[in-house]
Amino acid sequence: MLAMSTPRRLLVVDPCDDCHRIFPGLRTIGWAVDSCSLESVSNHTCDVGLFRLQPFHLEHPEAVKDMISRSGTEWIAVLSADVLKLRNVGDFVCEWFFDFHTLPFDVSRVQVTLGRAFGMARLRGHATTADKNTGHELLGQSRVIHDLRKLLGKLAPTESPILIRGESGTGKELVARTLHRESQRNGKPFVAINCGAIPEHLIQSELFGHEKGAFTGAHQRKIGRIETANGGTLFLDEIGDLPLELQANLLRFLQEKHIERVGGSQPIPVDVRVLAATHVDLEAAIVDGRFREDLYYRLNVLQVVTAPLRDRPGDLALLANHFSHLYSLETGRRPRTFSEDALFAMSIHSWPGNIRELANRVRRGLVLAEGRQIGAPDLGLESCLPVIEVSGTLEDYISRAECQALRDVLHRHSDNLSIAAKVLGVSRPTFYRLLHKHQIR
Repeated sequence: MLAMSTPRRLLVVDPCDDCHRIFPGLRTIGWAVDSCSLESVSNHTCDVGLFRLQPFHLEHPEAVKDMISRSGTEWIAVLSADVLKLRNVGDFVCEWFFDFHTLPFDVSRVQVTLGRAFGMARLRGHATTADKNTGHELLGQSRVIHDLRKLLGKLAPTESPILIRGESGTGKELVARTLHRESQRNGKPFVAINCGAIPEHLIQSELFGHEKGAFTGAHQRKIGRIETANGGTLFLDEIGDLPLELQANLLRFLQEKHIERVGGSQPIPVDVRVLAATHVDLEAAIVDGRFREDLYYRLNVLQVVTAPLRDRPGDLALLANHFSHLYSLETGRRPRTFSEDALFAMSIHSWPGNIRELANRVRRGLVLAEGRQIGAPDLGLESCLPVIEVSGTLEDYISRAECQALRDVLHRHSDNLSIAAKVLGVSRPTFYRLLHKHQIR
C-alpha cells in the first residue's frame, strides 16, 4: 500500500468569492487549503500564502510587510483590475510578493504559480531549518566554528574566569553570551561593560557604584555593574583599556569576592563569574607596564580565541543571508538573496572589520538594492567576476568548467579537502592533481 504524501498547506488571507470557487480544485490536486483574516495570520502555519491585496493595504502597508517578514514563506498577491491600476501597486508587489495573479483566476496558471512558490519556499525553509538546528547563535559550518562550539560546551559549566581573545568584530561578546547561556548562571543577569568606552573618571563608579554624597553630583546611591551582575556573569570587554588604578581594584575584587562602593566603607559580597575580552596583545602590554601581570593570570585561567572572518570563507554566504533576514524589518524591505558577483566579491574581500563589517555591508545592501538580489556595488564592493572568453576549443571549455568546479567546492569545503574531493566525485589524489593543473591554492 502506497503512503499518502503530506499535503501542501495553502493559507488564503481575506479570501474573496473568486478565491472560494477555486478551493475545491486545489484540494483535489493535493493542497490543504485554509483561510483566515489578516489579524489572525500568526495563529496559522502554511507552505504558501495567497493574499487578496486591496487599496487600504497600500495606504497602510505595515501589517502586510510584518505578516510576510514573519511567515518565512512565499506569498502570491491576488489583484482585482481596479487595484492593478493603482500607482504604487507594482513596486509594492515586486518588493514583497513572490508573484501575483489577477482576477478572474486562470486556474491552470494559479496551479503553476503555487507550485513554483512552494518550491521556493522549500528552498528557503531548508536554509532556515539548518540555522535553527545548530542550537547556537554562533552561526557557521566551518571547522573553526564547529571547534569553537565544542570548546564553549566544555568551558560553560565551569566557574573559572575566561579570557576571550580575537580581532575586533569577530564576535567576542557573542561568545561571552553563549558561555553565560550554557552555564548554570543562565537564569541570572549577564552584565557587559566596555572598558574602553567609558570616561576614565567614571569607570570606578560604573564598576563599583557609589554612595550618596561620595563626590560632587552624587545625589543618590548608585549600584555598580559588578554588583548588578550578582549571581550571574560579568563581561569586561576591551579589558586592556582599563586604567592601572582600576586594574588593582578589580584584582582585589577577584581575590576577596567583595567590593566597596565609592564613598562607602562596608564590604559588599558579590558572586559573579568574570569573562574578559581583548583584541590587544596583553603580554606586550605587561612588558610595557600598561597591564598588571597578576591580573592577567587571574583573568587568563581559561582562554578562547575567536577566528577572523577571512579564515571562515565557507561561512560567508550563510552569515550574509542571516543578516539579510535580520535587518529586513529594520530597513522595511523584504530579505534579499545575493547575486553571483556579490558572492564572488565577498569571497575575495579581506574583511578587516570581520563580522561587524559584513553585517554593516549587508544592511547597506538591503537599502540600496533595486532588484530582487543584492549586487556587489550595493555592498560597497567591486564587481569583479572573472571574465571568460567566448571562444576556444571544447577542451578549453572543459578546462574552464573544471577550474570553476574546483573554486566552487573549495569555497564551500575549504577546511576539508577529502569532502571537497568526494563532492566532485573524484579521489583525493585526482583532486590534488586538478588543483595543481589549474594552479589553485
